[in-house]
Amino acid sequence: MRCAAAGAKGNPLSPILLFRSSSSNSSIRIVSRRFMMSGTGSGGGGVAKTALQEMSTDGEFKRTESSFRHWISNQEGAQFPALAGRYHLYISYACPWASRCYAFLKLKGLEDAIGLTVVKPKWERTKEGEDHFGWVFPVSEDEEPGAQLDPINGARTVRELYEIASSNYSAKYTVPVLWDKQKKTIVNNESAEITRMFNNVFNHIAKHPEVDLYPEELRSKIDEVNGWVYHAINNGVYRCGFATKQKPYEEAAKELFDALDRCEKILANQRYMCGNRLTESDIRLFVTLIRFDEVYVVHFKCNKKMLREYPNLFNYTKDIYQVPGIAETVNMYHIKKHYYGSHPSINPYGIIPVGPYIDFSTPHDRERFKSAF
Repeated sequence: MRCAAAGAKGNPLSPILLFRSSSSNSSIRIVSRRFMMSGTGSGGGGVAKTALQEMSTDGEFKRTESSFRHWISNQEGAQFPALAGRYHLYISYACPWASRCYAFLKLKGLEDAIGLTVVKPKWERTKEGEDHFGWVFPVSEDEEPGAQLDPINGARTVRELYEIASSNYSAKYTVPVLWDKQKKTIVNNESAEITRMFNNVFNHIAKHPEVDLYPEELRSKIDEVNGWVYHAINNGVYRCGFATKQKPYEEAAKELFDALDRCEKILANQRYMCGNRLTESDIRLFVTLIRFDEVYVVHFKCNKKMLREYPNLFNYTKDIYQVPGIAETVNMYHIKKHYYGSHPSINPYGIIPVGPYIDFSTPHDRERFKSAF
């Protein structure tokens, strides 16, 4: 899973209409006063190039697979060996999938072994003369607080990284991106695989090799929890927010809140989702929960109930936020600026709500449970 850029956008103040195309190769079109672009994107061929194009004909949001799936290994002769200083991680603070990669980087203590660069939060035009808007880097060190110039390739956009890696690439330009500085290519852009690599492949150079977020004895449980949490919660909020018809929205919303109720019950009896040990499942759930009241309740119409109305889930979110290193992976300024400013079909005028400014550093009650972390 990863965060995709938008395709056609135009003037953010121009109303945008979504409607089904009569073409069999395009299920959706994005229309503004300034232009029209079919859902297949400029590359054609029916490949979704934007998050808003990952739509079925019944109005349901359906996320596509990541494209680069290489694996870093400690095996002799590996194409991508686990070496300090060789790899670089590109992320957006706004993207929950990218943020969980950063969380693993911090928890494992890999900051000195793997570089990190953060893009600007709001999508911008990625190439003159085209209507693709996506992740970009600042043009100066002080242009955008928290964002950085690309120190490896001098790229202006994440799109350029994909074009360096593959001259004929025609799919989405997403984050996270795990970059090989020696081969000048993308190793992997699938967050689920990047986090697994960070968890154990670099243990020989990690500051915290003892931290294991995918322990052998809990793997079946973690995989089971990850499955329903991804479908109903992680991706569920997007299925609510990007739905273009009432029925798929209501179906996604029901699954979302049923799953949150399920989490609330689980966390009434144990500190974390798979017991009293912090695991990968908790980081995956956390990145959605931390954005819930600030963004998803309003922007994605997930307003049946707020996180703060779930005592166990709210305290659980504060508990994880206060794990050393995790707070550094959360930048609410970037999160809110991205969501409210980059989806004009949902929020045409780009107005950013002034609240609620939740303080996740306040005391929680989760210490009543034992913890193995």
